[in-house]
Amino acid sequence: MQKSLDRKLAAIHADPQGCPEFIIADAKDADMAFGIGAPGLSPERHDTELKYKTLAEYREQIRAVIRQGIVDIVLMSASTSEHLTLREGLFDNSHVTPAIRANDATDVHAFRGSRIPQAPAHPFRTALIDHAQCGHLDCAPEERPRGANLGLYSVTFNNDLELDLHTLEQYNAFRAEAERKGFRHFLELFNPNVPGAVSDEQLPYFINDVIARTLAGVASAGRPVFLKIPYNGPHAMEELVAYDPHLIVGVLGGSAGTTLDAFTLLYEAKKYGARAALFGRKINQAENQLAFIEFLRHIADGVIEPIEAVRAYHAVLEKLGQKPTRSLEDDLTLQTNVMSYGGSSTFTSLPPTRKAKGTTGVASTDGSAGDGNGASPDFGAMSSEERLEYHRQRLGLASTAPGDVNHQ
Repeated sequence: MQKSLDRKLAAIHADPQGCPEFIIADAKDADMAFGIGAPGLSPERHDTELKYKTLAEYREQIRAVIRQGIVDIVLMSASTSEHLTLREGLFDNSHVTPAIRANDATDVHAFRGSRIPQAPAHPFRTALIDHAQCGHLDCAPEERPRGANLGLYSVTFNNDLELDLHTLEQYNAFRAEAERKGFRHFLELFNPNVPGAVSDEQLPYFINDVIARTLAGVASAGRPVFLKIPYNGPHAMEELVAYDPHLIVGVLGGSAGTTLDAFTLLYEAKKYGARAALFGRKINQAENQLAFIEFLRHIADGVIEPIEAVRAYHAVLEKLGQKPTRSLEDDLTLQTNVMSYGGSSTFTSLPPTRKAKGTTGVASTDGSAGDGNGASPDFGAMSSEERLEYHRQRLGLASTAPGDVNHQ
């Protein structure tokens, strides 16, 4: 089965300026950062109790996301991918692409009591490409396609000669190995994790220049298929996209925040040129992950706007009998978070209230995609225009000509 990621990448490269396709990834690799807390808090806990979901529950949620078929990529740890990709074969007849976190630099070592993310990031890699592809060392050529053949490689530059040089050397070594083994990657680049590494005014352009400089010496065979970077504002996004339209830019989600945070981030990033979004904690900490993912797709396809989507998401939770973490009023606030694993600074603002449209019938009884009759469409095989028309009909919105996706 053709993967929706491959189809979308081809479509974007064929028409970088006009292609409406948008890539969504669910990042379920948090066990390589947070340890036991990665799956999130258990719904069975008492309010005063800190009880986490189990790894088995985490993996069952991943299975549900794969079955739902709305995201294009599921990013996992190598150990989880071994279970779901190699042993269970869950991606064999799915358009969803499996991917692994290919390295775990020290700035994501954010387990309880850890001070490591506050120290300058050092490159480190636990996962082995062979393990991702076939489950053991020294895969035979015919074994390599069995497993995950896409990985996230993460770098953090802190404007430090020795540290940044070491980061570049390790990235070079990874790319050479990956190319020899037919393993693709996408490049995650965090903002510096050391205060004062670069001024706030220069930060967005420091990141853009680091990306352009780092990849200038990389031929097409070794380049990342897309980027995963913090959203550092509209001007920086437009500048990077304009510099090289074939450098597909995606945004990372950062810490959980409110539902409006997540929906607005995707909406704004796409508006200024991003073609992908990779959300981990924003999805994982949602009250209903499948419904949340469906609304991300609605926004990416231009069906609905962020404030309207938050209201509709709460309507779905009410319909499903699920208590929201925040009141609707609180969930309609923006908390702009630092885009790093260790970041915690926020500010809050209340957007203008808008009257919601009749958009409550947007999820099936389990919060997943469906047509109300229990049937789930094959989103991976749909064009952007077909998905747009499908969602508009489900939301009760007027049909529009392809490309006319804005509504007030």
